Amino acid sequence: MDFRRKRRAPVDIGLIPMIDVLLVLLFFFMVATTFRHHSELKINLPEAQGNDTQPRGKEINLYVDAKGVYALAGDDNQFHELVNQTPEGLRTELAKLAGETRLLPFIISADGKAPHQAVVGALDVANQLGFHHITFAVNKPEPR
Repeated sequence: MDFRRKRRAPVDIGLIPMIDVLLVLLFFFMVATTFRHHSELKINLPEAQGNDTQPRGKEINLYVDAKGVYALAGDDNQFHELVNQTPEGLRTELAKLAGETRLLPFIISADGKAPHQAVVGALDVANQLGFHHITFAVNKPEPR
């Protein structure tokens, strides 16, 4: 019996495969950081500098405060907070205030910190009732 140990070949770490792996990793991280950069959103909100030249007649004003509370103003230009703050309550009050006509201008004055859901809910209710002249009230930018 031959109990002698066989000589093993010396272990060498190949430099070429290691360089290949490093280049693949470098390429992956370059591509990944490029995609991450493009996923950032930069939103520039528009400013309204137009003149209010339209004569003000009968209109419906909906106010949405910073907490998402609805208030309506009709002919008397006094806002009245809705008792029922649900979309169904808003729909009922709008239908009472508008009567049969849906051609009245519908102006939404929403606080800058109002919840998005409250404003979109008001738009949805106005659309369901058949209002077509929907406007958002804005402030004119301050002169610089």
